[in-house]
Amino acid sequence: MHRQKISSVAGLAFLALVVALAAGCGGSSKKASSTTTTAATTTGATTITTPAADSKIAAEVPAKFKSKTMVIATDATYAPNEFIGTNGKSIEGMDPDLGKALGAVMGVKVKFVNTSFDGIIPGLAAGKFDLGMASFTDTKERQKTVDFVTYFQAGTSFYVKAAGGPTINSLADLCGHSVGVERGTTQADDSTKQNGKCKSAGKSGVKVSVYPDQNAANLAISSGRRQVGMADSPVAAYIVKQSNGQFKLTGKSYNTAPYGIAIPKGSGLTKPFLDALKVLMSDGTYKAILTKWGVQDGAITNPKINGAIS
Repeated sequence: MHRQKISSVAGLAFLALVVALAAGCGGSSKKASSTTTTAATTTGATTITTPAADSKIAAEVPAKFKSKTMVIATDATYAPNEFIGTNGKSIEGMDPDLGKALGAVMGVKVKFVNTSFDGIIPGLAAGKFDLGMASFTDTKERQKTVDFVTYFQAGTSFYVKAAGGPTINSLADLCGHSVGVERGTTQADDSTKQNGKCKSAGKSGVKVSVYPDQNAANLAISSGRRQVGMADSPVAAYIVKQSNGQFKLTGKSYNTAPYGIAIPKGSGLTKPFLDALKVLMSDGTYKAILTKWGVQDGAITNPKINGAIS
């Protein structure tokens, strides 16, 4: 899905990351988990005009959020959706740009903080964060804990080493192979369930290794410790393009589903975020942000509150 040209800086950053980790971690995913994705794209330099505040929508925002900076949790290892910029500090990508634009429409300040993906929803429930924007698939299971406002759609894609990697066309093809996935993701769930299906069919199982972040999963594939990587389609495409020919996509993406902004239940924020998103869609800001990051194929036209497919 990520069609834009990746700069040479991004490719070198990716290769430097792989080499440094391979030399220093000795196969330890714990060491790899301390790293962050740093990426640069030619499209990422595009400037997005900050939208004006909408007084009607601003009036919908609960009073307690108007006098503070909303804290939006993300996992900045998932480029181009969210990642650490080339300065080593700023959190950049589609989600941060959308989050800031939504805040502008609502007349509130927002701040993105980097944390582990599997800690975001518990952090929302505990009041540690106000929102979560980390490429969350809106699922009925997650809706038991938080509400979602859908804003994007993506499937899951497989990627392997370009030289000698297996051909994977579907989940069924994972039987007998090893997989590296990020903890807490739908890909971790899918590959684990497929392991059971393979064994029930009398086939070799799937060796599933779950890593603390996407960087560590990528390293497992590049080092040859695992054969197959799985990630959301725009992210998998970005990983491949950054790899300077080291990785390739295999097969087709599956299970296209909506991304959602994770919002604590009872916060009163679902309607203002939904209305603000509709403003961004009508004034062109939404399209501009997705185009900036090369993920315009995932655009939706009908955002919803709790729009999970399954």
